[in-house]
Amino acid sequence: MAQTIIYKNYEITTDKAVMNPIEVHQWLSEVSYWAKGIPYDLFKTAYDNSFCVGALHDGRQIGFGRLITDYATFGYLADVYVLEEYRGEGISKVMMQVLFETDWVQKLRRIKLMTQDAHGLYEKIGFKPYQYPERAMELNPQAKYTAD
Repeated sequence: MAQTIIYKNYEITTDKAVMNPIEVHQWLSEVSYWAKGIPYDLFKTAYDNSFCVGALHDGRQIGFGRLITDYATFGYLADVYVLEEYRGEGISKVMMQVLFETDWVQKLRRIKLMTQDAHGLYEKIGFKPYQYPERAMELNPQAKYTAD
């Protein structure tokens, strides 16, 4: 069941019916360092198969994040952003609050993420460096849409 709250003048929601994937794709493909150039169809498949949270202001998509998950044991937080002109309002914090207070999310054993520059933000909500980084590995069969 989707959850929506009003925070200041912003709608924070997990309801994909009110989100705008075209606007999310535009920001990710044109502005983000991690998904620059990603084709819409590839993004849309990822969007459709993830649990998403968004922030809207007067119907405009101003923030977004998605949890890649099996809905039982594991989640990977990805594609989190707030448009620059809306930063500093606490929107990302409230988006994460709505996401992480969802009942089934609280039951996950582990949630991971990768970030280049937002460590402070995520530490405030409880993320820590990998406990055993020597155990972490990755496979990049198609690395053309990722950044180092």
